[in-house]
Amino acid sequence: MDNIKNYVQQHKQRFIDELIELLKIPSVSADSAYSQDVINTADAVKASLEKAGCDKVELCETPGYPIVYGEKMIDPNLPTVLVYGHYDVQPPDPVDLWDSPPFEPVIKKTELHPEGAIFARGACDDKGQMYMHVKALEYMVQNNDLPCNVKFMIEGEEEVGSPSLAWFVERNQEKLANDVILISDTGMISNQQPSITTGLRGLSYVEVEVTGPNRDLHSGLYGGAVANPINILAKMIAQLHDENNHITIPGFYDRVQELSREERDEMAKAPFSLDNYKKALDIEDIYGEATYTTNERNSIRPTLDVNGIWGGYTGEGAKTVIASKAYAKISMRLVPDQDWNEITELFTKHFESIAPKGVRVKVKPHHGGQAYVTPIDSIGYRAAAAAYEESFGIKPIPVRSGGSIPIVALFEKELKSKTIMMGFGLDSDAIHSPNEHYGIFNYMKGIETIPLFYKHFTEMSK
Repeated sequence: MDNIKNYVQQHKQRFIDELIELLKIPSVSADSAYSQDVINTADAVKASLEKAGCDKVELCETPGYPIVYGEKMIDPNLPTVLVYGHYDVQPPDPVDLWDSPPFEPVIKKTELHPEGAIFARGACDDKGQMYMHVKALEYMVQNNDLPCNVKFMIEGEEEVGSPSLAWFVERNQEKLANDVILISDTGMISNQQPSITTGLRGLSYVEVEVTGPNRDLHSGLYGGAVANPINILAKMIAQLHDENNHITIPGFYDRVQELSREERDEMAKAPFSLDNYKKALDIEDIYGEATYTTNERNSIRPTLDVNGIWGGYTGEGAKTVIASKAYAKISMRLVPDQDWNEITELFTKHFESIAPKGVRVKVKPHHGGQAYVTPIDSIGYRAAAAAYEESFGIKPIPVRSGGSIPIVALFEKELKSKTIMMGFGLDSDAIHSPNEHYGIFNYMKGIETIPLFYKHFTEMSK
């Protein structure tokens, strides 16, 4: 432990500078205007893996953006760890809510990050967390401390649903063969209390379109006489939850895996302050499905949320118009054993059924993925727990995350291996939001802890 701490301290500024350079590249996969930047980021990740000590690194072409593959194979008889990460980032919008430009990284001290945090899009999700693994490999190679084989698979389409990843994995199963998959795209409870994510929610993401008249209409001449698509869409969305915030789609809960009272009591042992939660979000009270706690609502229960809604005139000043069309983007977070394809079909059927005759409805599925739960008695989990305990001096708590990483279920299906989610971010890091940031402490602690996972996993695999 002292060796890795000394190495990280010695190279701390360089590690920060390298990450900052990576964060300057606006690798927004959702916007084709940034396509060259996404490719440039792939090149930068490839170069970083080569410098870190991989013997083989290549840009693997896909139907979309390339996947960066690297490996350091020291002995075929030893275990192999496959590291997954992504180099693309969310769009920075709304840019005017950032305190500093999203692709001009700055370091600022905060209450939770007295050592400072890097503010930039992708700082935590996932460039900062992905790059910890690159620097951890550098340490292990430079100090002859790599105890097993390692492979890297870093993609550039995670933020748009990883459309090319399944294509790549299915065609490269031998190349990607491994004993465990390691991902840092999640978080932990706090800098004092580490945790390991043992469950992820699934996802169904759709876009809906409501069409009324064949053109935009004058709201004075036609108001009250024809269906207004924006009004209708708002009413339809309001019908998707009942008075207890229970989702009203028929069949939506049929496959939901209910946790036992014992499991829920175990979850409740994780430290949580409702007052601090409300204070951090600047809200007067919490809101959600009746009879469940906040931490249950955002992890073990399915949800339905509107992620965006638009239509009509939204420019400066007034324009008295009834829009011809209205749109919304809707995401549903799912739990075991809900199937995202089935949920998408149920949503489509229900949403079309509640539309009045005065409008036409179209539902466009975007992407989705299945929920995932990893066992806490596996070698991978036990190795991760030992690594955190050695690094932080306290045992980590297993937690279920409200987020989704759809490719985790894909990995188990295609590669037949378990995934361990060793995240070092915090809930307050504002991923997907303005002012996303990642603590210097968390970044360095990740680099310190990851080599310990390799050590314990190799020892436990004997």
